[in-house]
Amino acid sequence: MRIEEFFYVAGDADCLDVLGAVRDTMALFKVGYAGLWPAAARLSELKENCILVTTASRYDSNEVTVDITIHYHKLNGDLTAAVTNRESRRLSPGNARNNEGEDIPGLCRRLARLIILTLMRKITGSNPGPWGILRGVRPTKIVHRLLDLGCHQSEIPEKLRADYALEPSKAKLIADIAVHQRPIIACRDNPPQSRKVSVYIGVPYCPSRCLYCSFPANVVPERREQLDAFLRAITKDIESAAQLVAQYNLAVESIYVGGGTPTSLSADDLSKLLQLVKSLFWGAQTQELTVEAGRPDSISDEKIAVLRQHKINRVSINPQSMQDKSLKQIGRRHTVQDIIDTFGKIRQAAIPVVNMDVIAGLPGETVADMEDTMRQLAALKPENITVHTLAIKRGSQLKDSLDAGLIAGQALPDETTTQEMLTVAADYTTRMGMQPYYLYRQKYMTGNLENVGYALPGTDCLYNIQIMEERQTIIGIGPAAGTKAVNSNNWRLQSCYNAKDVATYIKNLEIYLSERNTLLSRLYGDSEED
Repeated sequence: MRIEEFFYVAGDADCLDVLGAVRDTMALFKVGYAGLWPAAARLSELKENCILVTTASRYDSNEVTVDITIHYHKLNGDLTAAVTNRESRRLSPGNARNNEGEDIPGLCRRLARLIILTLMRKITGSNPGPWGILRGVRPTKIVHRLLDLGCHQSEIPEKLRADYALEPSKAKLIADIAVHQRPIIACRDNPPQSRKVSVYIGVPYCPSRCLYCSFPANVVPERREQLDAFLRAITKDIESAAQLVAQYNLAVESIYVGGGTPTSLSADDLSKLLQLVKSLFWGAQTQELTVEAGRPDSISDEKIAVLRQHKINRVSINPQSMQDKSLKQIGRRHTVQDIIDTFGKIRQAAIPVVNMDVIAGLPGETVADMEDTMRQLAALKPENITVHTLAIKRGSQLKDSLDAGLIAGQALPDETTTQEMLTVAADYTTRMGMQPYYLYRQKYMTGNLENVGYALPGTDCLYNIQIMEERQTIIGIGPAAGTKAVNSNNWRLQSCYNAKDVATYIKNLEIYLSERNTLLSRLYGDSEED
C-alpha cells in the first residue's frame, strides 16, 4: 500500500511532544507530514494515500507509556477503524530515567518511533531497512553506553532488537565492532591515562569532482597566489593548534591528512605540509599518520617518494570501483590499471598500511560488478578495505543529475541489490582475514544501510575509530574541519567548525582560531584530568 502523507493529532492525555519522532520514522517510509488534523474534521474526509496518526503519552514515577493509533484506507478504498499499539517501559526507582540513563522525553520519543515502525510495516507490508528506528550516524555509541553500564556483550544484540528494532545481523555487527574497539577507546574498562587527542588536517582540493561527492573539494587553483593564500592560512592554523597541544600538554595519538585529496598538491607543497605536521604533532605517543591519496590521477612517483621520506604509515587509495565503466561514469580521470599500478608503487615504498575504499550502489553497477571489484582488491591484498553505501547527497552532481533527469533512477541499484553487494564485500573481507572495526551511517543512503571499515588484525585506523566513537578530542585544521572537545568524565562534547568555503576560511581564520582556543581552554585550562 502506497502512503504519501500523514496528518497528526495529539490526544488529550499527551504530555510530551512526539511529533518529531513520528516525522522521523515516517520519513523512512517516504511519507511526508501534511499538518495537524483539523479539530472539526471527520475521519470520512481522510483522503486515499493519507493516514491520520493520533498519539497519547503518559508517565508517572514508575512508568512511561505511549499509545499510537493510525487510521488509514484499505486497498479497496473503504476506511478501516484503526490499528493501535502501546509501548511501556519502567523507570528506575526515584529517578526520572530508565536503567540505561534515558530521560523521559527521550524514552517517549523512542517508544513512539518503535510503534510507528511496527504499525507502518503492518499497513504497508514493507520494511524500510535493517536498522529499525536508528537514523544516527554512530550506532556503535549505543553499544558502548550499554557496555559502560555493565551490560554483558551477549545480551546486547537482543536488547538492540527490542529497543531499536534492529535486524539480528545488524545488531550483532555493531555489538561485535564495539567489543573490538574497547581496548582502543577510553571507556570504563580502559580509562584515559593521558590527555590523548587526534588531529585532522583538511586539504580541500581534488583533481576533479566525483559524481557522488558533496564534500567541500575544489580543483587546485591555476593561479599560484590563490594556492599560496590557502597554504599560508593552513600553516597558521597548524601552528596555532600545535601551540594548544604544547600549552595543555596534550599527546597526539593519530594524525589524519584528508580532504579533498591532499596529494592533489604538488610534491614540493605536499612535502612542506607533511614536514610541518610531523615536526609539530608527532610525539612519543603518536602511532599513526594517514594521508588520503585517494585518486591515482593525483599521485606521481615524486609524491610517493615524499610519503616515504616523511615515513607516512597509512595511505588511503580509494578506487570506489574496479570497473572502468563506473570510473568513467563517476567522473574519474583514470583507469583500473592506473589503480593497480599506483598500489604497486605504494607497496614498493614500504608504507605499512594501505586502505582502499569501494562504494556499493554506484549507477549501472551489478552484484557481479561488486564481485569482480572485490576479487581484484583481494588480489592486491590491502590491509584495510572500507565499504561505503552510495548516499545521494544534496549538493552532489549525482543528486542534481537525477533531479534533472540526466541520469535515470533505474540506473541506480535498488535496495536489495545494494544489500547483496555489501554481503559480497563482507564475505570477501572475511576470506581475506579482515574483521569489521568501525561503522557509520549517513542520510540519504540507499536502503538506509551503512559504511563499514574492515582491517587485518593490528591495522585498525585509530583515527577512524576515535572520530566515530567520540571518546577522544579531535583537533580540526583547515576548511570544513571541526574540533570536538570531549570531556572524558561524562563523554559530553562541544564543537566548533571552520567554514567550508576556502575564501571564507582564509578571511575569517582568526575567528576560527579564537573559537578553538576558547573551546580547548574550557576543557583543559582548568581540568584536573591526567
